[in-house]
Amino acid sequence: MVGEKRFRSGGLPVCCAAAIIGAAGPILAWPSPLRRVPQPTALEFPFDTAPAPGAVREVAPGLAWLRMPLPFDLDHINLWLLDDEQEGRAALALVDTGLGDAATQALHAQVLGSAAQGRRLARLLVTHYHPDHAGCAAWLAERHGAELWMTRGEFLTVHAARTGSAGYSVAEQIGLFRAHGLDEDAARALHSRGNLYGRMVPGFPAAHRRVLEGDVLRIGARSWRAIVGYGHAPEHLSLYSPELNVLVAGDMLLPKISTHVAVRPVDPMSNPLRMFLDSIARLRELPEDVLVLPSHGLPFRGAHARIAALEAHHAARLEALEAVLREAPRAAAEVLEALFRRRLDSGAMFFAMGEAIAHLHFLYYAGRAERRTGADGVVRFAAL
Repeated sequence: MVGEKRFRSGGLPVCCAAAIIGAAGPILAWPSPLRRVPQPTALEFPFDTAPAPGAVREVAPGLAWLRMPLPFDLDHINLWLLDDEQEGRAALALVDTGLGDAATQALHAQVLGSAAQGRRLARLLVTHYHPDHAGCAAWLAERHGAELWMTRGEFLTVHAARTGSAGYSVAEQIGLFRAHGLDEDAARALHSRGNLYGRMVPGFPAAHRRVLEGDVLRIGARSWRAIVGYGHAPEHLSLYSPELNVLVAGDMLLPKISTHVAVRPVDPMSNPLRMFLDSIARLRELPEDVLVLPSHGLPFRGAHARIAALEAHHAARLEALEAVLREAPRAAAEVLEALFRRRLDSGAMFFAMGEAIAHLHFLYYAGRAERRTGADGVVRFAAL
């Protein structure tokens, strides 16, 4: 049963790392290795603890916090329940859904049975395609008739990841990592893994209401501005309410861990770290005292300080990587130790590879490294 076993590994800066490929077998084990980033003293945490599974806690007028368990090292996801009057009838909106497993479904039934107080779940707002955010959407939509709202890029990516199409297959993942130096033993281990995504997201709605950057959504008595971010997912949706001074940040701004940023086979020449850093820098447009509601960890204030800490973290990793490239040209598989400073188990290595390519591409596009493909077909980078 989901949640009975947990995969253990560590040392990577990653959130929702399992969005690529997971382990096959009866135990739904999903690598979620974490790297803590130094926490600025400027962060304030209005809530000391999270609500217990199946309970809700008000964090602002008309906005409640609930938490669902995950069977990974990153053992929870925060969901947000909003008052949402629909056509004069009291209703609710839910931001993100948790995994599509029986345990999550049972907790949703408990929450929506007790906390709903006769209000129906009218809509689902999914921040991005990762299974802890999108996994239970089909079940909730079918059970409650809730309408799905999300960006088009994330909606289509859910369907691609479920079917292993459009750059989300195991074969394409292996091909990308081989091109960046992954050895054959590791490639065979990757091939032995199945597409866990389809088990974590057993179904998904066939239609959605598209959300665009800058859209203003009226949810109940409040207005929420759509902020689309990049790097962690194709078109990650965050929501800001100026009336409440609250940001539902999803995975774009987390208080204690850094967000997973990786190159994917669907876009093998991409620069996701640059996109991610540009995206979080835009959040400085929000008030410094905005209450940030992250998908993992506790709600916090101090967004500007947190952004600065994440920028410093990635700058330090890039400098360490650049120093290694000055010694000799390296493939991504050859810089993992420099980036992650520990031996990686077989599961964590695949997520580390995506992160490593992302950091190497950042240096390449910034003119700090050159990128060459050798006679052996392996891409290597050298400092300039």
